[in-house]
Amino acid sequence: MAPPDPAPHKRRPRYAGKNPRRFEDKYKEHNPERYATDVAKVLAAGKTPAGSHRPIMVAEILAALALQPGEIAVDCTLGHGGHARELLARVAPEGVPLRGRLIGFDVDPVEHPKTVARLRAAGYGEDVFTPVRSNFAGLPKVLAELGLAGVDAILADLGVSSMQIDDPARGFTFKADGPLDLRLNPSRPPSAADWLARVTEADLAVALSENADEPKAELLARELTARRTATPFTRTRQLADAVRDILSVPRPARGQEPDDTAVRRVFQALRIAVNDEFGVLDLLLRHLPQALKPGGRVAILTFHSGEDRRVKTAFKTGLRDGIYSAVSAEVTRAGAEELRANPRSSSAKLRWAVRA
Repeated sequence: MAPPDPAPHKRRPRYAGKNPRRFEDKYKEHNPERYATDVAKVLAAGKTPAGSHRPIMVAEILAALALQPGEIAVDCTLGHGGHARELLARVAPEGVPLRGRLIGFDVDPVEHPKTVARLRAAGYGEDVFTPVRSNFAGLPKVLAELGLAGVDAILADLGVSSMQIDDPARGFTFKADGPLDLRLNPSRPPSAADWLARVTEADLAVALSENADEPKAELLARELTARRTATPFTRTRQLADAVRDILSVPRPARGQEPDDTAVRRVFQALRIAVNDEFGVLDLLLRHLPQALKPGGRVAILTFHSGEDRRVKTAFKTGLRDGIYSAVSAEVTRAGAEELRANPRSSSAKLRWAVRA
C-alpha cells in the first residue's frame, strides 16, 4: 500500500505592512527572539509588542521594596514576568552564596505557563522561583503551605496585562471584535456576556457607578437591560456599538476615532464585576500585615480610582493603628520619559508601606 501523500507546505502569510492591525497577523511581535529588530522598532514607537507586557515603574518599585540578596518576595500578579525578573535579580543574584526566593501568583491559566517557562529559560529554577496558579486572595494559605510565617516584600500590579488586552479572543478590548468574556480566568464562570444577561438594572447601575465612576450609569443600565431581551450581548463590538447608540456618541470625522470614553468605562465596570477585583483586593489588603515580616515592604500599582482609594485607606488606617511604621504620603506616577515610551503607564499610581 502506497504511503499517503504528505500534506502540502503552506506558506505563512506575509507580514502585511509595517503595522499589521490584526493580533493574529503580528507573528514577528510574537517572536521577539527571532525578530528582535522589528520588535525594537515597535518599542521605539512607544507601543507594546503583541503578546507581551511592559513592566511599569520598575525603578520606583525597586526603590520602595529595597530588596536584598537572600530575601523572600512575592509577586502577586506575575503577568508577563517583567517585574518578576527584576525582583529575582535582586533576591537571587548569580554568584552570591545567599540566594533568596520569589513566589509568583497569577490566576490566568493561558499566560501563567508561558511566563513560568520564560523565567525557567532565564535560569530561575525551582530553588529560587515558585509559581502559584491562583489569585492573590489565597496568599496566607500558600505561605502556610510553603512553611513561611511571612515574607520580606510583596508587589501587586493590579488590573490586566497587555497580553490580555491585545488578544481579541480574551474579550478585553472592543477595538477588535471578540467574545464578550473579560475573565482573567476563562475557566471560571460567569463570562461578561453571562453576567450582563442576568444582572438586574439596579445592580448594573451600581457596578457602572462604583467600578468606573460612570456619570450616566442609570441611563446605561436601563437601556442595556432593556435591549438584551431582544438581542443578548455576546460580542465586544456589539456592546460598544450599543453604548455609543444609547449615549448618542457622534460619528467621528473620516480618519478619526470615536469618543469611546464611556465604552471604556462600561468595559472596565464589567471586568471588575466579573472578576470580583475589588473583593480580591480587599482580601489582599486585609491579609498583608500577617503576610509581611516585621520591617517587610509592600508596593501596589493601581490603575483607577476605586483601587487607589482602597489601598490609600488601608495604608492610612494601618499607619494610624501601628500596623505600618511608614506609608507613602502621596502616589508616585510614571515619569515623563516612561510616559513617552509606554503610554499605558499614564494611569498607574504606586503606593507603598512598611510593616511595623
